[in-house]
Amino acid sequence: MFELPEEHRMLQELVAKFVDRDLIPLEKAALAREAAGMPSGLTAEEEEKVLATCKELGLWGLDVPEAYGGANLPYSALVGVYEEQGRTCAPFTFPPDSPNLHMLIAAANDEQKRKYLDPYARGEAHSAIAISEPGAGGDPAGMTTRAVKDGDDWVINGRKIWVSRVPKADFVIVMARTGEGKRAEGVTAFIVEKGTKGFIIEREIPMIGGQRTYELVFDDCRIPASQLLGIEGKGYAPMQLRLTVRRLQMGAWSIGMSRRALDMMVEHTKQRVTFGQRLADRQAIQWWIADAAIKIHACRLMVYDAAAKADAGKDVRTEASMIKLYGTEMATEIIDHAMQAFGAMGVAKELPLQLMAQKVRTMRVYEGPSEVHRMAIARRIIGR
Repeated sequence: MFELPEEHRMLQELVAKFVDRDLIPLEKAALAREAAGMPSGLTAEEEEKVLATCKELGLWGLDVPEAYGGANLPYSALVGVYEEQGRTCAPFTFPPDSPNLHMLIAAANDEQKRKYLDPYARGEAHSAIAISEPGAGGDPAGMTTRAVKDGDDWVINGRKIWVSRVPKADFVIVMARTGEGKRAEGVTAFIVEKGTKGFIIEREIPMIGGQRTYELVFDDCRIPASQLLGIEGKGYAPMQLRLTVRRLQMGAWSIGMSRRALDMMVEHTKQRVTFGQRLADRQAIQWWIADAAIKIHACRLMVYDAAAKADAGKDVRTEASMIKLYGTEMATEIIDHAMQAFGAMGVAKELPLQLMAQKVRTMRVYEGPSEVHRMAIARRIIGR
């Protein structure tokens, strides 16, 4: 019988209370900002207050190694954290954001760990990662941003797009081609600090759901050789680790969003009467509810299975692709059914459902679109 350890259940219960008490009350303001065409992110005042509460509750550095002051929790403990976090449309991430953390742990040398990982793990620094390009998306074969060695420096030229978290980032991890070869060969990671000459924030790109991404230009951007992250030409593997971490997160977020939508749908359909009958008594609604509960249960088992394997040091790239694909498509369907059950109110800007729908729509694109994951899963299975 599958059963979570008591300490993991207690952690999830703590996060659930934090979400209910501190994040969900912020949704009204976030929804109003999005409705006005503004970024839906928390204000500085809201974020400062929430972060202070996180510190009080010990919800800080949950997967940070103990050497850097963190709790070093396994993936299987973090799944419940991310699931509860997914229940709210108030945009908030427990510090520090995990994917770049794990990439730095895997690839940074001692000096880089002191200079970048240590303050990042403590929540005193912020980061972003630049992978996609205007003409290539996330396909490494089409990557044209190039870094060339010049004495003791590297000079980067190229463009990146759809980069999140740029305004707050103290440094950006930039993927660039340093050698020849196809796809992942010759791709190297570099750390570029904010304010470096030749590092240009070209434009802000408004996205659906009040989200923002950025296009970056690197114009003869010169950085010291010490800024190379990991091994020259071998930057793809630690980047894949980062993507795997995010995909497991996204599966858990999708469960949380689906739970919230299902709860709202159940509560509403038990109260709403049309043509003399409760919506909850109609077969179509009952099937939506049953299918939602089944898929949430299946997705949760998928995520915990992958988390346990990752904790055991196993390669879970295929599982992570399945989870990212299944979870985001599941949440899309369940949220849409909840919106339909609410009728006109379901598509009103006043409810969190529409903001959740927009959020999960972008999730079906970033960290690899659904079609690419289907292709990758099939190729791995065929190639066994």
